[in-house]
Amino acid sequence: MVVSLPKVVVTRRLPGVSLPSLAKLAAVAAPPPDSPMPRDELLRQVPGAAGILCTLADRIDSSLMDAAGPGLKAVSNYGVGVNNIDVAEAGRRAIRVCNTPDVLTQATSDLGFALLLAAARRLSEAERVLRAGKFTGWEPWGFLGVPVYGGTLGIVGMGKIGSAIAARATGFGMRVLYHNRRPLSPDRERALRAEYRGLDDLLAVSDFVVLCVPLTPETRRLMNAERLGRMKPTAVLVNVSRGEVVDEGALAKALSEGRIFAAGIDVYEKEPAVHPDLMAAPKAVLLPHVGSATGETRERMGRLATENLLAVLAGTEPPCAVN
Repeated sequence: MVVSLPKVVVTRRLPGVSLPSLAKLAAVAAPPPDSPMPRDELLRQVPGAAGILCTLADRIDSSLMDAAGPGLKAVSNYGVGVNNIDVAEAGRRAIRVCNTPDVLTQATSDLGFALLLAAARRLSEAERVLRAGKFTGWEPWGFLGVPVYGGTLGIVGMGKIGSAIAARATGFGMRVLYHNRRPLSPDRERALRAEYRGLDDLLAVSDFVVLCVPLTPETRRLMNAERLGRMKPTAVLVNVSRGEVVDEGALAKALSEGRIFAAGIDVYEKEPAVHPDLMAAPKAVLLPHVGSATGETRERMGRLATENLLAVLAGTEPPCAVN
């Protein structure tokens, strides 16, 4: 008796996702060797699929679910954020949505703190001057930054990544404030040496503000012109959450007018596009979404995304279900 394998669409070749191993358990519609699967090709491939293994670059909406048909059981996202997926619609159709949290917490936290340091000490500007051959020797007024050690760190979103950044701040003798939908338990606050504050209060007193929130209707453009205006003119903003949490145009204006000191940004409102005013803004350290970019982390993400997908198809509970 021949048992047919469930069809799985993998939208991109990914670290940690072994297509030959997956092909032993599923009929795999794989992407081109060196590029993501284009939207039109994805729509062509999904009919009859039981599972989709996708990335943040793939829009998994109702039209794609319609194209897949009623047999679609699982959408496994290679990443933590699932704002590329219509999770509510998936739920209505009894489609499990999974993601890859935890495995990228430390890598993203490292990157967040690196952005904080680079923006505070104007490292990108200084390197550009040196590489352009304009370094003429030590200059007492050159690239003056703001001190990190002993500063006040405000973390907006004290989840796993926010907590890991708070732990790193201990070594820099920083006072840690945080804002969440709900305060942490007293024991957890003591462990992190963190104090809960309302958002406006946190923005007003923090030397560094790090955004670690998920993208929700409440957090979309959370950092708008009004809230940026509450920050100190010597403060640094860091975003390692989602690009849409920050109004890029307002941030560029705040930097250009000197209303905040600097910013370190790894995610953007309309990736891969970056607001041209932000590209031109002074004291902006801009990175191309590399928060989880270590080989070990990306491999673990791929293995977890595969494990999630296969668990749903086997009728068992996936390690990391969103819905």
